[in-house]
Amino acid sequence: MKVVPVQRKQNSLGIGLSYAPGSNEYEELVNYTNLKLATLGLPTVGDQSKNPALKLGGSLVKEYREKVRLLRGYLCPADRRIQDFLSRILGADRPSLPTESFVLDRHGLARTTSLPRDGNVFASKIIESKRVAQGVLHNPSSDRRTTAGVFHVADVGLPAADDKKVVPLAAAKELLRIALNPPQDDMIFPFSYGQEDPAKCWVSLLLRPVVCPEVQGYIREKSMEVRFFAPGGCVANLDFVESIFGNAGDPFLAENDAGLDIENWTGHTGCVIVAPHLAGTPKQVLNLPPKEQATE
Repeated sequence: MKVVPVQRKQNSLGIGLSYAPGSNEYEELVNYTNLKLATLGLPTVGDQSKNPALKLGGSLVKEYREKVRLLRGYLCPADRRIQDFLSRILGADRPSLPTESFVLDRHGLARTTSLPRDGNVFASKIIESKRVAQGVLHNPSSDRRTTAGVFHVADVGLPAADDKKVVPLAAAKELLRIALNPPQDDMIFPFSYGQEDPAKCWVSLLLRPVVCPEVQGYIREKSMEVRFFAPGGCVANLDFVESIFGNAGDPFLAENDAGLDIENWTGHTGCVIVAPHLAGTPKQVLNLPPKEQATE
């Protein structure tokens, strides 16, 4: 039976860790963030002459970039499962998941990068984040606490529940295509906000929410896997969810592949794409009928 150490659980939720500027954890995450930006070929932030990781591993970063170039298009196991499902349901012209993203593989990375490296406030048309005594406060421009009346289900597979709205599969495909092509302003990474050449990227996160807790002697703990994708400017959203469900680590590592965890994985894979730019998408773009011809 797989046993997860208590310390690992605590680290995945950030319990006992401080991300306040000046703390060892914060400085470590800042250096780690710049290392990850460098491996993605994106601009780093600040003077890197004192960054031990980049100072010692410059040649390793170049080697990594070359391997990424040779493996362009490779997806981690969880993303491959999602992409295979999309291909099966939507056909050959289906949208594709991002193949390169800033992977939030440690708790606290999302929180650290949701604010500028040398600032306490990040503001955009989507969200305003500011540093406070308790950590970071995120205020999205729109904050719905219910899906009532707005939850739509594609017309494929099992029938939708009575309280949900069904949309044609073609409309769902187009919504997905638009979701995966956000405006460039939404892609600006808050960590590099205010720089002459700010980084623009996708951010992604792996979660393993517990579906069934362990009952000793009766059943093992069971969890599903969920992949989150968001434009760089929405990294604060992922700070929120990882603080509830915990960070499941790097999805590219075999040790984090739910497909190999036959004792604890429920067999379910979820995918959430943060796409605030979908608001206001005209129905003509989605091939939906005029209002007078539409069903409920």
